[in-house]
Parts: sequence; structure tokens; C-alpha cells
Amino acid sequence: MPRAALAGCAVRARLAGRKVVRFFTVIGLVAATLFPDEMAASTIRVEVTAQPIMDFKVGSAQKHFGKLEFMGGLLMKSPEPLFGAISSIRFLLDGQNFLAVLDTGHWMSGTLERGATGALSGLSNVSIDAMLDQNGQAAKRKVDMDAEGLAVRGVQAFVSYEQQPRIDIYPYENRVTAKPVGHLPHLIPDSEFRRNAGMETLALSPADGPLKGAMVTVAEASLDRNGNLFAAVLEGPRKGLFAVAKNASFSVTDGAFLPDGDLLLLERRFNFAEGIGMRIRRIKADAIRPGAVVDGDILLEADLSYQIDNMEGLDVVKAPDGSLRLILVSDDNHSFLQRNVMLEFKLTE
Repeated sequence: MPRAALAGCAVRARLAGRKVVRFFTVIGLVAATLFPDEMAASTIRVEVTAQPIMDFKVGSAQKHFGKLEFMGGLLMKSPEPLFGAISSIRFLLDGQNFLAVLDTGHWMSGTLERGATGALSGLSNVSIDAMLDQNGQAAKRKVDMDAEGLAVRGVQAFVSYEQQPRIDIYPYENRVTAKPVGHLPHLIPDSEFRRNAGMETLALSPADGPLKGAMVTVAEASLDRNGNLFAAVLEGPRKGLFAVAKNASFSVTDGAFLPDGDLLLLERRFNFAEGIGMRIRRIKADAIRPGAVVDGDILLEADLSYQIDNMEGLDVVKAPDGSLRLILVSDDNHSFLQRNVMLEFKLTE
């Protein structure tokens, strides 16, 4: 993950001038790489306050954006220093309780609260725990437990790590006290991963879809000889490597499957020429197979004129009314310059 570049994310449109951006980039890098011993402590109960985000486009009441309808959002804060740095989030079948991984090597669990109208209103029952390595120890160095992707299947939680590439398998219920019980081969050669641009995405396909419940991983910005992103179906009848067409401006940060088997990819942009941005791309289920180069329609694209930050996590939840909701979260890199944002959209097609 290009952490140093992204540290200027929350500076947003208020800051002008390349020298100012570079200055805060350095500050963000330092804040994001600190890994104090207290991070290895036992369960921490976290109080989270949330301010509602009523409008996605700043200064506009517009609700519909292509095939998505903005349903509301949250700006989240906590006095707990470990809160933030969210890399991936997965909701359980009830659509309220969630499990997330932080790139500092921590689990975060909690409950999503809604108000009388059904809009997001806050988080409750939030707790943070250190992840244990294969020796049963909490890592002392962030590089050892740079968790980026998460998938939950049955009684197991699968976590992809970026700087030391691997996919560890934890028992879901006992994850706080258990070391990994196994590893899922990631198929992409370790030599092909670029620094801080590895397995950012780990997604579980639907059991009745073309991939038959297989795990899929997509690299953030590690490119093959043709300039496309490395990706792999890790199991099942379509097991093998494929590639995702790379846009020069965007990098993949997370993904989630729709019930029909289509894959949604969350992507972010940071460069001085174009600024901060995010987009969501939809990859058709039938296109995902060994040897393929896949691309898809853009469902949403936004810049700093919208309520975005360093968007890193995406999940799909079925609402009580049967509609499909996309829930996005940002990674603040534990920098005071960035924000912890949660956004919800309804798929309207």
C-alpha cells in the first residue's frame, strides 16, 4: 500500500501547493509506521463516536450516482489510538455484526447501528485484538502482520498479508487466542509482488456461482508482463491465475462478490496530477477464469468533491427489504490528517 503518498489524503482541497502536500506526507508516513508494544495488549473495548454524512457529493443533495443510490455515511472517531487503519471489513449474515482487519495486525469487531429511518447511525460493541502469528505471538513489527484482505467462510477467517505474502487461516470463533491453523496457497509467485502492492483483496465467491465458493485474490498494483494486475482463483473448478486490466491512475484496494457471482472491485487513486479519487468496477462472473484478462463497467467514480478518503474496504450486504447494499470504509493510516469514513450505497439496477 503506498502509505507515504496517501498520508495527504485528508488534507483534501483545503491545502494547496506541492511542498505542503509533501510535508504532510512525511508526517503521515511516520504516524502510520509506528508500532508500539501496547499494540500487543489483550482485548481493548473501544468507544466510537459517529457524525452522520448526509450527502455524498459535497454541497449537493444528489442521491443517485449511476446505478447506485447513496443511503448515508458516518465520520467515525475514537480516543483509542488503535482505532482506524481499516483494511477490509466483512459483515456477518445478519448484516449488522462485522469483523475487520487493521493493517497494524489487529482484528476489529463490532455492530453497525441504524437509526429509525434505517440510515447508518454508529458503531457499538467495538473491540480490538492483536492477531497472533504462527508462533502464537503478537507481532512486534508491522511488516510481519500487514493484514490487507479478509474473507469469512463457515468457521474460518482467511487473512491476506501484503509485505510478507501469505494467506493465513484462523478459526473464526477463537481467532483472538488462536494462531493460524493453516495457509491457503495464493498461486501468484512471491517474486511478482511489488513492495507494498501485493494481495490487497481477498474475496469469497458465492457457492452457487461459477466459481463455486472459491476464494479470489487481486494484487493492488503488482503487474504482469502485459501491465495487468496479477489475480488468482485460489480453489475450485476455475482455479488458476488470471489478470485484471490496470488503469494507470487507480490501484485495487478490496473486492466483494454480488450474489450473481459478479465481482466488485474498489480502487483508489493518488497522484499530484489528478489528486485523490476512488471508483468501483464490476467484473462479470463468466469472465473470471484462468488465463483471462478481465475488465468491467465503472459503477461509481469520485474525487475530493465527494465525501471520500483513503477508501480501502468494501463489502456487500443484503438489507431486510432484499436490496443489495455496498458498504465502504476508509483507512486513516492512524494519521491525524485522514478520516475514518463509512459509506453506504444501494445497488439500484
